[in-house]
Amino acid sequence: MATRAWTRWQDWAALVIGVLTALSPIVVETNAAALWTLIIFGVLIALASLWSLAAPDSVASEYVHLGLGVLLFIAPWVLGFTAFGGASWTAWIAGVLTVIAGAVALPEANQAHKGGAVAAH
Repeated sequence: MATRAWTRWQDWAALVIGVLTALSPIVVETNAAALWTLIIFGVLIALASLWSLAAPDSVASEYVHLGLGVLLFIAPWVLGFTAFGGASWTAWIAGVLTVIAGAVALPEANQAHKGGAVAAH
Protein backbone atom coordinates (compact mmCIF):
# COMPACT_ATOMS: atom_id res chain seq x y z
CA MET A 1 0.00 0.00 0.00
CA ALA A 2 1.43 3.38 -0.96
CA THR A 3 1.68 6.20 1.53
CA ARG A 4 -1.54 8.14 1.51
CA ALA A 5 -1.90 11.85 2.09
CA TRP A 6 -2.89 13.01 5.58
CA THR A 7 -1.91 9.77 7.32
CA ARG A 8 1.71 10.05 8.53
CA TRP A 9 1.69 10.47 12.32
CA GLN A 10 5.05 12.26 12.36
CA ASP A 11 3.63 15.09 10.28
CA TRP A 12 0.55 15.36 12.51
CA ALA A 13 2.91 15.56 15.50
CA ALA A 14 4.90 18.33 13.81
CA LEU A 15 1.67 20.20 13.08
CA VAL A 16 0.75 20.10 16.78
CA ILE A 17 4.27 21.22 17.72
CA GLY A 18 4.02 24.14 15.30
CA VAL A 19 0.61 25.28 16.53
CA LEU A 20 1.62 25.03 20.19
CA THR A 21 4.86 26.91 19.52
CA ALA A 22 3.01 29.70 17.72
CA LEU A 23 0.51 29.98 20.58
CA SER A 24 3.06 29.67 23.40
CA PRO A 25 3.63 33.43 23.82
CA ILE A 26 0.16 33.53 25.33
CA VAL A 27 1.44 31.61 28.35
CA VAL A 28 5.20 32.25 28.54
CA GLU A 29 6.99 35.48 29.24
CA THR A 30 8.75 36.87 26.18
CA ASN A 31 10.51 39.87 24.79
CA ALA A 32 9.95 41.03 21.21
CA ALA A 33 12.57 38.65 19.78
CA ALA A 34 11.16 35.62 21.58
CA LEU A 35 7.57 36.54 20.75
CA TRP A 36 8.16 36.81 17.01
CA THR A 37 10.54 33.86 16.89
CA LEU A 38 8.00 31.54 18.50
CA ILE A 39 5.13 32.79 16.35
CA ILE A 40 7.01 32.76 13.04
CA PHE A 41 8.73 29.41 13.56
CA GLY A 42 5.52 27.88 14.90
CA VAL A 43 3.62 28.96 11.80
CA LEU A 44 6.43 27.80 9.48
CA ILE A 45 6.58 24.38 11.17
CA ALA A 46 2.80 24.04 10.92
CA LEU A 47 2.85 25.00 7.23
CA ALA A 48 5.68 22.55 6.49
CA SER A 49 3.64 19.89 8.27
CA LEU A 50 0.61 20.59 6.12
CA TRP A 51 2.87 20.34 3.06
CA SER A 52 4.18 16.97 4.28
CA LEU A 53 0.69 15.72 5.05
CA ALA A 54 -0.67 16.73 1.65
CA ALA A 55 2.35 15.40 -0.27
CA PRO A 56 3.72 12.38 1.63
CA ASP A 57 6.27 11.71 -1.13
CA SER A 58 7.88 15.13 -0.59
CA VAL A 59 11.36 14.61 0.80
CA ALA A 60 12.05 18.35 0.77
CA SER A 61 9.31 19.03 3.30
CA GLU A 62 10.99 16.71 5.79
CA TYR A 63 14.31 18.49 5.31
CA VAL A 64 12.47 21.76 5.94
CA HIS A 65 11.32 20.31 9.28
CA LEU A 66 14.91 19.43 10.13
CA GLY A 67 16.16 22.91 9.25
CA LEU A 68 13.38 24.74 11.07
CA GLY A 69 13.90 22.59 14.15
CA VAL A 70 17.62 23.34 14.26
CA LEU A 71 17.05 27.06 13.74
CA LEU A 72 14.38 27.16 16.44
CA PHE A 73 16.68 25.30 18.84
CA ILE A 74 19.54 27.80 18.44
CA ALA A 75 17.27 30.88 18.33
CA PRO A 76 17.38 31.68 22.09
CA TRP A 77 21.17 32.05 21.94
CA VAL A 78 21.36 33.72 18.54
CA LEU A 79 18.54 36.18 19.22
CA GLY A 80 19.41 36.71 22.87
CA PHE A 81 16.33 35.62 24.77
CA THR A 82 17.82 32.95 27.03
CA ALA A 83 16.85 35.09 30.03
CA PHE A 84 13.22 34.23 29.27
CA GLY A 85 13.14 30.65 30.52
CA GLY A 86 9.69 29.70 29.28
CA ALA A 87 10.32 31.04 25.79
CA SER A 88 13.77 29.45 25.65
CA TRP A 89 12.61 26.05 26.84
CA THR A 90 9.72 26.18 24.39
CA ALA A 91 12.15 26.86 21.54
CA TRP A 92 14.57 24.14 22.68
CA ILE A 93 11.93 21.46 23.19
CA ALA A 94 9.92 22.33 20.08
CA GLY A 95 13.13 22.48 18.05
CA VAL A 96 14.27 19.03 19.17
CA LEU A 97 10.83 17.50 18.68
CA THR A 98 10.56 19.02 15.20
CA VAL A 99 13.94 17.57 14.23
CA ILE A 100 12.91 14.16 15.58
CA ALA A 101 9.57 14.24 13.70
CA GLY A 102 11.31 15.19 10.46
CA ALA A 103 14.06 12.61 10.88
CA VAL A 104 11.60 9.80 11.67
CA ALA A 105 9.41 10.70 8.65
CA LEU A 106 12.35 11.04 6.25
CA PRO A 107 12.78 7.31 5.43
CA GLU A 108 9.06 6.96 4.64
CA ALA A 109 9.12 10.10 2.49
CA ASN A 110 12.20 8.83 0.63
CA GLN A 111 10.58 5.48 -0.03
CA ALA A 112 7.32 7.08 -1.16
CA HIS A 113 9.27 9.48 -3.40
CA LYS A 114 10.99 6.52 -5.06
CA GLY A 115 7.60 4.90 -5.61
CA GLY A 116 8.12 2.16 -3.05
CA ALA A 117 5.35 0.56 -1.10
CA VAL A 118 5.06 2.02 2.36
CA ALA A 119 2.42 0.99 4.82
CA ALA A 120 0.51 3.89 6.31
CA HIS A 121 1.07 4.12 10.04
